[in-house]
Amino acid sequence: MGIVSTAKAEWKGSLKEGSGEVDFSGFKGSYTFASRFETGKGTNPEELIAAAHAGCYSMQLSGLLTAAGTPPTDIKTTAKVEIVAGKGITSIALETVGRVPGIDEATFVAAAEKAKEICPVSQALKSVPSVTLKATFAK
Repeated sequence: MGIVSTAKAEWKGSLKEGSGEVDFSGFKGSYTFASRFETGKGTNPEELIAAAHAGCYSMQLSGLLTAAGTPPTDIKTTAKVEIVAGKGITSIALETVGRVPGIDEATFVAAAEKAKEICPVSQALKSVPSVTLKATFAK
């Protein structure tokens, strides 16, 4: 049996004037139309997708490198999710920096690309038209 992760969301009111709250693992964050499609304060579902993607991707890359006998010292990943009103999520840009003793840059970049293809969150987001990766090898 698999592990089930749960999050809750509640929305009150109309689309533009209403507000909501997400709740998971003790984190609670408010969100509004403005925090999603403008520059309003609060979180939004796309920010949560970005956090999930960055976290999953970093673990997947670490797993690949560790399985190859070269565990990383650290991997730092940023995910930027773009949403366009009326179109949906149009792009995700992953940027990762890894310090991995005992390998060269080409090996790191190859592992980074493979991790992008096989991480479970990447798999779940395959319908996004553009998912890019910038992998930087730090010595």
